[in-house]
Amino acid sequence: MLLATSAAWFETSLAAARSATNVRDYLQAFHAADSALTLCATSAIASTGIGVVASPPATREPTQWQLEAAFEAAAVAPVAVWPGSLRAPQCMAETWRLAGRPDARGYLLTSRGFGKTKDSQVWLQMELVIDGDKIERHWRRVAARPF
Repeated sequence: MLLATSAAWFETSLAAARSATNVRDYLQAFHAADSALTLCATSAIASTGIGVVASPPATREPTQWQLEAAFEAAAVAPVAVWPGSLRAPQCMAETWRLAGRPDARGYLLTSRGFGKTKDSQVWLQMELVIDGDKIERHWRRVAARPF
């Protein structure tokens, strides 16, 4: 009986350690993606154009970020390295023409952060609207990776 109890506690300890590692990887990737998104938004607001996809603005929501090959080709790394991550976080900005707001500049910003493995990725997005002196930010998490 004592041996069975010890084995059960050992298995529970291993499961808890794996769970903690997964949470740490997720948080690592989330913070990397969030920082890249913030730097990308700052760049778009400053109109430097870093990481902005050079295509005509779409009247509907841009979709280039959904193609992983297109994202890889157009994305920039706003920081050279992210400590503890497999790769540096990436960001891509797509221009967006907003219906009913012809003077506003719209961007769909997409960022990707990594944990220690390729599978621990977090994708975040922000809809950024610059209308004169007014800046609107609408944040959202991407539920599924692009294909």
